[in-house]
Amino acid sequence: MAAMVRTGLDRLMREGAAAAGLPRGARVGLIAHPASVDARARHAADLLAGHADFRLARLFGPEHGIRGEAQDMEAVAEPADRATGLPVVSLYGDGEASLKPSPAHLADLDVLVHDLQDVGSRYYTFVYTLAYAMEAAAEAGLPVVVLDRPNPIDGLTVEGPVLEPAFRSFVGRYPLPVRHGLTTGELAVLFRDAFDVRCDLRVVAMEGWRRADHFEETGLPWVAPSPNMPTPETARVYPGGCLVEGTNLSEARGTTRPFELVGAPWLDGPALARALTGEELPGVLFRAASFRPEFQKHAKKSCQGLQVHVGDRRTFRPFATYLALLREARKQDTLAFDWRRDAYEFVRDRLAIDLLLGRAGLREMVEEGASTSEMEASWAEDLAAFAPLRSRVLLYGA
Repeated sequence: MAAMVRTGLDRLMREGAAAAGLPRGARVGLIAHPASVDARARHAADLLAGHADFRLARLFGPEHGIRGEAQDMEAVAEPADRATGLPVVSLYGDGEASLKPSPAHLADLDVLVHDLQDVGSRYYTFVYTLAYAMEAAAEAGLPVVVLDRPNPIDGLTVEGPVLEPAFRSFVGRYPLPVRHGLTTGELAVLFRDAFDVRCDLRVVAMEGWRRADHFEETGLPWVAPSPNMPTPETARVYPGGCLVEGTNLSEARGTTRPFELVGAPWLDGPALARALTGEELPGVLFRAASFRPEFQKHAKKSCQGLQVHVGDRRTFRPFATYLALLREARKQDTLAFDWRRDAYEFVRDRLAIDLLLGRAGLREMVEEGASTSEMEASWAEDLAAFAPLRSRVLLYGA
């Protein structure tokens, strides 16, 4: 099927350096990952290396690496890219200092190009890799070109609390709601204009994308941007499913349905499915399921739990749905259930769940058994306050 949407990469390849206001022969540093492909599934590194307008000089790899082989929170070391032979700078190492390009990494470049497929959730770290790159480029006097891509879970729906400053981390650097309804290019403009991440920013916008589009409607090939983001359906549940990382439940890493499957050896899956079905949450069905994670929590052990089936992607509320899931799982056995206690994205002095929730009091509401409607009401004012800020950076119509 022919693509109905032209990404920023497709436009840059068609229009050349002029699409980004660059001179011919510009020396390029490219931030990329496996999903940095054009409408014919050709990788950005190969395309830029073969384009007469550009001199591709260096690659920069975010979390998971240029080729997406590393698991979450696994330090990446890539001295050279096997496919192109180009040097690679890892932007995800052993500490926070590794997240930002150094002056030496940028010294011989004319431009830093960012082409990472986001998944529409505040926690996904690629947009903060962009923010760090913008900061470094500003210090080096380099322009940053963002090749825009679709928000795969639509550009209309906004859900969840806005991050409070005390919970700032690599899964949330700025006051964004969990599901922000923005593209990467729009987020870059927001970072610059509202959050003072000043740089010479140039967004190569898409053509043909409408805000109501889900990824399946774009005609573009889906490539997993990270190892446990295999399908657009995974991205759809991720604004809620990522919360499972903050618990001792398994999010089914290494299975074919990560984040849709949730469980633990001690969990009663049928009872959990019945409890959640009784809430009549919109757009979703719950099916008791068993699975065996390949690694991390409960690796190689049989887990009982459920699968979250999205029936209506327009009405499904992932964040609220998974909060209800965690509440009901905890109710089953408050001794067996626990919040994740080890370091999370370089932070050791806060619970991972609090970093993900991004605000005070919401974890306590889960623990106290608050209703789903009560929890949703707790962030309604946040979303109302965020709406005018968001409206100022929209690059695309409905």
